[in-house]
Amino acid sequence: MFALVDCNNFYASCERVFNPELNNKPVVVLSNNDGCVIARSNEAKALGIPMGAPAFEYAKTFNENNINVFSSNYALYGDMSSRVMNLLSEFTPEVEIYSIDEAFLKFVGFELFNFQNIGEQMRYRVTKGTGIPISIGFAPSKALSKVANKIAKKFPDKTNNVYVIDSEAKRIKALKWLPIEDVWGIGRQHTKRLKAINVHNAYQFTQLPDDWVRKHLAVVGLRLKHDLEGKPTLDFEKVANKKMIATTRSFEGMLTNFDDVKERVSTFAVSCSEKLRRQNSHCNMLMVFLHTNGFRKDLPQYGRNIVIKTHHPTNSSIDLIKYAHIGLKAIFKADYHYKKAGVIVMGLTPDNQKQYALFNCENPKHLPIMTIVDRLNTSYGNNKIKFGSQSLGRQWKMKQERLSPRYSTNINEIITVKV
Repeated sequence: MFALVDCNNFYASCERVFNPELNNKPVVVLSNNDGCVIARSNEAKALGIPMGAPAFEYAKTFNENNINVFSSNYALYGDMSSRVMNLLSEFTPEVEIYSIDEAFLKFVGFELFNFQNIGEQMRYRVTKGTGIPISIGFAPSKALSKVANKIAKKFPDKTNNVYVIDSEAKRIKALKWLPIEDVWGIGRQHTKRLKAINVHNAYQFTQLPDDWVRKHLAVVGLRLKHDLEGKPTLDFEKVANKKMIATTRSFEGMLTNFDDVKERVSTFAVSCSEKLRRQNSHCNMLMVFLHTNGFRKDLPQYGRNIVIKTHHPTNSSIDLIKYAHIGLKAIFKADYHYKKAGVIVMGLTPDNQKQYALFNCENPKHLPIMTIVDRLNTSYGNNKIKFGSQSLGRQWKMKQERLSPRYSTNINEIITVKV
């Protein structure tokens, strides 16, 4: 039996845990640099605030409806997510963290247990321990547990936020209820293709011939179909190293000076190199991109990227900064107002399978230097040790004008209890 546990309106719920005055009030959380809405409470959804709504366009709506607006507090959300996942692991050792607010759990040997009771115990334990409300769906396969979770969340009063698909009748009823566009793994293009042949719900999808599904939705679609039929096909995924690593950010304000953009790109390159070293990989290519603010139609627009091939496999911050600067010089144009840049490292290979070149080799001094830098930054906090091309005099930050305190991760911002 599989279970999908989903934290309800997770970002908004995290804000409410330490500020109960927000309960039953509309709450939205904004993306990096307070750009657009990425999370909404049910009250905000009822007011018609769409996901991805640009903050500057909806500022008047926020004020008129007394909507509580917050900047993304990733330190708080990450810590609360970790607490939720730790509590879930008390019920079964097999836990696959699917996202910051979702996890699949696998129950083996629980055939004689009542899963409705287990789900209600899980919900009580997590809500009591963290204050985060959750919904839980149980089913014989991962895809069906997604369906069960949707039902638990859609009908909380009838299900007590826990729904179990444990019979063929329940499976068929649930699939007939679920629109095809809401099926996990069915994207926009596949939805159009399926509706064109009068497939409008999940049950109708499972009635299609396997050959047709494999031809038009490939083997991934066929596995999904079997999973929805109650034949466990999608098992827990093994954690694999990433095939590319990106660090991209919007700037707090628009930048026109080359040296300012260069500092940002240097910092992004350092971040990529740190991620490479954490997964014991090297890169063989690096992409740098840069573009202006697409929302500012009153300003000239420009955007470009370039790929630089490294002379040898590397995960050295020193090397990646050098290649990032080469790429930036090639694409930077003066007299533009830049809003976003990024560095993406590609062609990743394990660090124990390095292809050496005859004349271009990595400086052997870089390895011990990077080891010491990583150790110091781990011990004393990120960005304590910087490279010369990074800003030494000030700390670059995202625009977070509505940031709540980091209640659970910073001793100076811990909640104050009045007695």
